[in-house]
Amino acid sequence: MAEYQKIEYRIGKDGKIIETVINASGASCTDTTSGIERALGEVSSQELLPEYYETEEITTQEDISINPT
Repeated sequence: MAEYQKIEYRIGKDGKIIETVINASGASCTDTTSGIERALGEVSSQELLPEYYETEEITTQEDISINPT
């Protein structure tokens, strides 16, 4: 059975989006969010927290820029 993963988004007044993935392991963290990142816009920076390198639980944060057209 697949484990439940949670993705949290916080949007700042400047439009910057902070994405946090909880309960993912290894590359599944970035795999889980790749589709929505492509839809939202360019990823301007990525910070992999220490949990990324552990096998049990992962949390990452990414800043995503949205270019309104």
